[in-house]
Amino acid sequence: MTRLLATIILLTSALPVSAQWLSLQTPGIPRTADGKPNLTAPAPKTADGKPDLTGLWRGAGGRNELRDASKIQQWAKDLMAERERNFYRDGPQFQCMPTGPAQIAGGMRQIVQSKGVMAVLNGDLTYRQIFTDGRKLEDDPLPIWMGYSVGRWDGDTFVVESNGYNDKTWLHGEGLGHTEKLKITERYKRPDFGHMQLDVTYDDPGTFTSPVHASVNFEYVTDDQLLEYVCAEATEGVTKHWVGDKTADAAVKAITLSPDILKKYVGTYRGYWLDSLTTLVVTLEDNGLAVVRNGSKKSQLLAQSETTFLCPSCQWGQPYIFSTEGGGPAPQVSEIQVSGAWIFKRVQ
Repeated sequence: MTRLLATIILLTSALPVSAQWLSLQTPGIPRTADGKPNLTAPAPKTADGKPDLTGLWRGAGGRNELRDASKIQQWAKDLMAERERNFYRDGPQFQCMPTGPAQIAGGMRQIVQSKGVMAVLNGDLTYRQIFTDGRKLEDDPLPIWMGYSVGRWDGDTFVVESNGYNDKTWLHGEGLGHTEKLKITERYKRPDFGHMQLDVTYDDPGTFTSPVHASVNFEYVTDDQLLEYVCAEATEGVTKHWVGDKTADAAVKAITLSPDILKKYVGTYRGYWLDSLTTLVVTLEDNGLAVVRNGSKKSQLLAQSETTFLCPSCQWGQPYIFSTEGGGPAPQVSEIQVSGAWIFKRVQ
């Protein structure tokens, strides 16, 4: 497939060869006697006694109702289906546009807390300003990609209210849109040094039948740094090939494998995609394989060889390549995307 070939070619060009300071220990963080980061140490405080959220944070799982079809209006479901048929090629992440509110509930971000404003820096070079100087949100602001945000403290909980999002962004990578009526409320708690909890409420009467909620666990990232991801370097020249009926194309080239081979790939795999902890659950379904990625819908895998499978109904139609060792269960699987070959290790 043209798309697959283009993807593999880009694997050596989309990622940085090296970066500075990756071996440098994060200064100023609590450590145990053996020098390891002490993530259960008390959370730091600012001069006024509030938790200091400053640091590099990575999403570490949670619960998200954004995929609860019972709360999504029909127009949004129809639009998601249309976007799936077109490889999600018009998604902001593939058009090198800001992904807006989709970044709130996952991924890695650098938080910088200061008096009057909190800054949230993302690896794709976008940022958020959360003003804490007492200003209020306007009722009818000019819609923008990242929206407008104000924050306040409710005890030790940091509460953020946002609005003013344009309707060009998606709420997740499977094409869930929203209207310009979208309002988001975030509640952050930092119980100790290395952990932060986030509860999110999405209120958009133009998209949902009732407010939708998400909860995310974040972990402090130590001895590492946020690296830039430049979209145009990874996707240039690729999306133009994302046309046609991907399901039919993959099915034509599909081969049949014995159940004994397929059973080696059944299991749960986990690892990081970009900066997001990702879980793949592979199951045996009707003499074929299926995959669920981070709790999303179950998608069929079509065998192209004994170890390579295409997932035409997955979010990006990405291929999966299983590793084999000694005839036993596959120890890992590689997910091939324009941003790299992402390895997920078997955990079950």
